[in-house]
Order: sequence, then C-alpha cells, then structure tokens
Amino acid sequence: MADQLGIILQVEHQAKRDHFYVGGSYKDIRVGNETKQFMLNQIYVEKLTPRHPTQPFPLIFIAGAGQTGTNFLTTPDGRPGWSHFFLSHGYTIYLTDQPSRGRSAFHPSMKMNTSSTSDVETYFTATSEHGLWPQAKLHTQWPGTGKVGDPIFDAFYASQVPSVVGRSISEDQNAKAYTALIDRVGKAYLITHSQAGAFGWRVGDARPNLVQGIVAIEPSGPPFLAQPPFLGEYRAWGLTNFEIEYQPTAGPNGEYLKIVKTPTKDAEHWEYMMQEEPAKQLVNLSKVPMLVVTGEASMHAPYDYATVEYLRQAGVAVEFADLGAEGIHGNGHMLFMEKNNLVIAERVLGWLRTHNEDPRGQV
Repeated sequence: MADQLGIILQVEHQAKRDHFYVGGSYKDIRVGNETKQFMLNQIYVEKLTPRHPTQPFPLIFIAGAGQTGTNFLTTPDGRPGWSHFFLSHGYTIYLTDQPSRGRSAFHPSMKMNTSSTSDVETYFTATSEHGLWPQAKLHTQWPGTGKVGDPIFDAFYASQVPSVVGRSISEDQNAKAYTALIDRVGKAYLITHSQAGAFGWRVGDARPNLVQGIVAIEPSGPPFLAQPPFLGEYRAWGLTNFEIEYQPTAGPNGEYLKIVKTPTKDAEHWEYMMQEEPAKQLVNLSKVPMLVVTGEASMHAPYDYATVEYLRQAGVAVEFADLGAEGIHGNGHMLFMEKNNLVIAERVLGWLRTHNEDPRGQV
C-alpha cells in the first residue's frame, strides 16, 4: 500500500491543472430600485490531466449536497483521494462545484441551507452512535471519532458549504450546467454522489451519446417517495423531479407512471415503489451502463437496492456494488474518503475497465 500511495502522489504532482467555467445564463434581477443583469448557475470546473493519459474517456465528478469538488482531492485526514487514484491509472479528471456552491458564484437572492455539526455526525461520520437505520451500527471506516473536536471531523466540517434550498430548483440548475459541461468535454463517465444522483440520470437521459457510463455513489432515492431520513420528497419521474424519457410515454409530469408498493425483502431494508407491469422503459438511460455503489453501514443501505431494481425494471443495464455483500465492510455515506477509500476505488476501476470500449461502437 505504501508503494501504491507513493505512485499516486507522484502522478498527481506531475498532473497538469487547468480550470474553467461552463453553463450559466444572464438574468435581470431587481436590486433596490434598479434592475441589473447577472450571470447565474455557471459551474467551476477543475481539470487534472495526467502526464501520460492512457484512458480514452475522462471522469466527471459531481459531489453531493453541501460538498464540492475538493471532496475527491484528499481525505480529511490527509490521504490521497479518488482524483489522485484515477489520475495514477491514466484518467483525465474533471472536479466540479455545483451551481451556487463553492467556487461557483451565487446571487444573494438564492435561498441557501447548510448542515449543522449534529447533522453531519448523525448521517456521515458517527452514525453508529445514533442508529437511525438498522445498518448504522456497522459503521467503522470513518477515520477518527467522527465528533466535534476531533481534528479529522473538524477538517471535514470546515469543508461543508451551503446548498440551494429546493430539490427541484437544484435539479433544474444542475441538469443544465452538467449537460453544458459534457457538451464541452465530449464523451466521458459521470461519477455522482448522493444528491447528484438525479443530476446524473438527467444528463444521461439528455446525452446518452456522450455519457459513457454512470458510477452512482449512493444516489438520491429510492424512486418516487423518499425514505428516512429524507421523508416527504416525491419524484414524479421515479428517479427525478423533472422529465426523463420513457416509452411508452410517461405523460405530463409523469402521470402515466403507475406504481405499486413493493414489500421489503427483510427487516433491515425498506419497502419501495416500482412500476406496474408492463413497465415503461427508460429508452435513453438504457443506452448508458451504470454502477451503483453502496456502503454497508450507510443511510442508503436500506434502500439503494430499490433504485437498482427500478432501473433494471425500466431496461437499464446496472451493476450493484453492495460493498458489505462483497466483503468490503464498515462504510458510511462518505465512503470515498473513509479509511478504505482506495479499496473501493479499485472496485470502481474494475468496472470502468470493463466499459472502456464505447458500447455503441462509436469513436
């Protein structure tokens, strides 16, 4: 492992670093007694290019709620992050900040929200002490105590940033911005985390000719009606708040999607919604290979399997990396920065290697 870390850090040191902004549009906003023009919803993009790229398609990382592209640079305790790892395997990397977040400018008229220390402890770093879902007790991979005052927790919490209030608003902004990004970059893989799962589905639906595959790390879900700890969110299009293409048509606002409640498979998983048979097919997303990755102890452990089953029912080729079942134990929701983050990166790398050839036979 020490030799691997040395190689990773050496490759990162040699990488070329660029940045740019993409997306956004001008809007007139009333300020006091005047109307002034501003650009809204552009995103900051940091491009890391290895000295000797060997992979045909780059990786675009999209962080989840309250997070930025810095999540994938280094871990809170100073170890190499996923960007270093994948650079060392010849991938060009795009790290991004969502609209109105981090280095992507926001207008003061936007309503924002941020997570408290107790929220972060409960859902990300010290889940075993709160036990809000059955698997929480299995969380062992967070480096440090996961509590306020621990230097690793404090470093992580310092990186948390406000997010736009309103999931529909956020999805609309991000779908447009990341579609603009892949239009600029060309063929690439998307690696989404948490809240960004819906954005990946939207971009894949809009640009199935450009999205080579989606690695969804614990994506927003489950379909239609969210489960604890995020009760009350309804996604009219199953995976998203806004339209993705089904055949036969899902109708206005997805009203032709007929759904049924599916019983839980055991006491540690939650019931979920599926389509009535015959299920409508996700005709664009069915062209995009997918990998869903879920930690053994995460708040997603009770329901990510439902997202996988929904995708399969709708004709999508998706592989499920249920890490606990595969012998990778103890991970929570921020698995790409936990103690075994490079073990999980190897699992993702293996999947990417099986899809390096364009499945559509295009150059």
